[in-house]
Amino acid sequence: LRTTGRAMMMRLVNVAFFAVASLFFLGAPLGWAFQGPSFYGKALPAFEHRQQPRSKVVMMPIGVPKVAYRVPGAPNADWVDIYNRLYRERIIFLGSEIDDEMANQIIGVMLYLDSEDSEKPIYLYVNCPGGSVIAGLAIYDTMNHIKAPVATINVGLSASMASFLLCAGTKGMRLALPHSRVMIHQPAGGAQGQAEDIKVEAAQIVRIKDNLVKAYARMTGQQKEAIIRDLDRDNFMSAEEAQNYGIIDFIIDTDKDTPSANNLE
Repeated sequence: LRTTGRAMMMRLVNVAFFAVASLFFLGAPLGWAFQGPSFYGKALPAFEHRQQPRSKVVMMPIGVPKVAYRVPGAPNADWVDIYNRLYRERIIFLGSEIDDEMANQIIGVMLYLDSEDSEKPIYLYVNCPGGSVIAGLAIYDTMNHIKAPVATINVGLSASMASFLLCAGTKGMRLALPHSRVMIHQPAGGAQGQAEDIKVEAAQIVRIKDNLVKAYARMTGQQKEAIIRDLDRDNFMSAEEAQNYGIIDFIIDTDKDTPSANNLE
């Protein structure tokens, strides 16, 4: 009986072993539970993803592209995000809503590039829906404070405060791509609280609007009355209209001999 029991136990172990081995080697082709990225170094069959709902398929995140960059004197190159690499070429992107954090980053880069070389231009590419007027004015004051010229290039939509910064570039170095657009309007506020607090906030908004009107008139050459009228509502302009208005100086066109960001130096 002991020998028979031992033989039966060995037989059950063998059956279990072959069952597990069969599932292991045949499970992936049958669409079994192998959910990892590979199976013995080979890509899983494509139909595994087709068995899942489309919303549950995990796509590879794009994120911020990285490029190789070797610091002068370093033996090897490091992978840095592309915006970091462009900073080293004196190129800054204003591509999101203007807030205090964004303004501080741009101001810091401008100050560093100006201390590094105050004669070479800094290129500010703008594709921005606008944002905080106070944060935008901080960038504007820094552009006027540094000695390095600042070339502004509109590559999409420069709206609200972004159009002001586009216009604030160095004269003769304010550019736009052919299909870019500009939108100008008056500042808006959302004061809440006690009546006196709302009154103070309204007075500040009126004061800021008056300062913006004066600056727009100085940078574009338009009369203050025209600026006030044009800022009354959302005012969209094409690249040609922005050039005629005085917000930009040139439209970048590869088919014609017009200035570009590569020959402004």
